[in-house]
Amino acid sequence: MVLALVSVSFSAMAQDDPTLKYSVATNSFWSNWFVQLGANWNAWYSSEEHGFGFDRSPVKDFRSNPGAAIAIGKWFTPGLGLRTKLQGIWGKVVMPDAKGNPADISNKYWILNEHALFNLSNMLCGYNPDRVWNFIPFAGAGIGRSMSANRYGMDLSAGILNEFRLSRKVFLNLEIGWNRLETDIDGVGPLDKGTRGWDTHDNNLYGEIGLTFNLGRGTWDKVPDIAAIKALHQSQLDALNGQLADANAEIDRLNNLIKNHKCPEPKVVDAISAPATVYFYCDKTKSGPSYSRDMVDVRTLAKIAIDKDANLLVTGYADSATGKADHNQWLSDERAKTVVEELVGVGVNRSKITAVGKGGVDILSPFELNRRATVEIK
Repeated sequence: MVLALVSVSFSAMAQDDPTLKYSVATNSFWSNWFVQLGANWNAWYSSEEHGFGFDRSPVKDFRSNPGAAIAIGKWFTPGLGLRTKLQGIWGKVVMPDAKGNPADISNKYWILNEHALFNLSNMLCGYNPDRVWNFIPFAGAGIGRSMSANRYGMDLSAGILNEFRLSRKVFLNLEIGWNRLETDIDGVGPLDKGTRGWDTHDNNLYGEIGLTFNLGRGTWDKVPDIAAIKALHQSQLDALNGQLADANAEIDRLNNLIKNHKCPEPKVVDAISAPATVYFYCDKTKSGPSYSRDMVDVRTLAKIAIDKDANLLVTGYADSATGKADHNQWLSDERAKTVVEELVGVGVNRSKITAVGKGGVDILSPFELNRRATVEIK
């Protein structure tokens, strides 16, 4: 439980720092569960062997037997998880007979362990949902029982799990492990107590092959790029500031005309038909921070031009601070074409429209305000 809390805290901290290349967002409790099924070949090395010099080979038929395993677990982060594993069924314990020769005794057993899993592939190389091989050491503890001897014993466990991706839901497992149990789980205490850690306890070694099945959602979402979101919001704010600056400039111009008595009645239409501006997002030709509102001004100007049978000039721009010159020229041309199509859509004769692309410019400040197209009556 402590490991689970630490792992959740670690993932939460990863979310707070958008500079981490492989940050992921924590999933719900019901995500990232898995079930494992496996078959193994296990060998017992009991404490009774100490001093008898028995053959230590794990593949000798007098000491090894097949077995089976099932496990259920959950990943709390891409690198840290827990699983509960049950394994066993058939085993053999090697003991000396009356002549001191190895004799194998049937040992039906089960071992139940809780393992902490450490996916070093994700920890060291970053989370990758399509990685073919995951290297996962594990360690834990639990309890075992010999049905043949009717004994229980506590144990410690460690090993390495290798997972090979077959699909997003299925992995092939190759696992090796060691279970170190209390010395009397096989029903007999040590005949010759040694001082070495290996000989003072009953040991179970196994190699296992199996499958892992992900239950429900098994992937992780990357943490949103906070810096990019802030930049987008700043771009939108800059565009609104640009519109406000244009509006204030127009108000000042009208105030000067009134103050100097240079606003004759016939020219009122010219004030109404002042150039309209449409702002665009970076590298976009059909949308902007206030695209819908900008198009209202364009359509109003179009109606005035239709009533006056006037010609319209559409000028597209890009900012010179980003992008190459040829790409900026294309952007400015396309932005002008977008506005032309809007004008044609409200009834302006295409022959009455002239479209020009000015490429990348630095006319306005901040430079984001140069991402625009203007419409004016010629």
